[in-house]
Amino acid sequence: MDELPAAVERVVAFLRQAGAESRIEEFSEDTATAEAAARAVGRDASEIVKSLVTLCDGKPVLALVPGDRRADTDKVARAAGASSARVARGDEVRAITGFAPGAVAPFPLPKVDVVLIERSLLAHASVWVGAGSARHLAVLPTPELVRLTKARSADLVSEL
Repeated sequence: MDELPAAVERVVAFLRQAGAESRIEEFSEDTATAEAAARAVGRDASEIVKSLVTLCDGKPVLALVPGDRRADTDKVARAAGASSARVARGDEVRAITGFAPGAVAPFPLPKVDVVLIERSLLAHASVWVGAGSARHLAVLPTPELVRLTKARSADLVSEL
């Protein structure tokens, strides 16, 4: 790998400091959407984790949902103990996470106190997450993702 973008370096440093079992890969193509990420890594979109920044009663909450599903903001609000939730706008995503939309890593996120993970993701031995740029992804065992994010599992997705 050549010199990494600063946002990717933040993710690498966090993973190293946490002693995480993980691997970051750089791709020649854009991986900003779950479908593109799934194609790049040769896996099903259900194994790609979308790191969705929401505002629940105005407080940032990260919802980790499978790439093949849509988050249900009512379910996210309930799981966060809030009365309402909405998806953060691009400028809010940057301000809250320090990452560009489409490149949000689930860590490190010092401005996010609550992380929720869609319970269906727990069925996968490992998953792929954004790693700070539209061309970098990290793969890690699902229990590691839960440990690193301190995520609580919940039903977060719309019915198919």
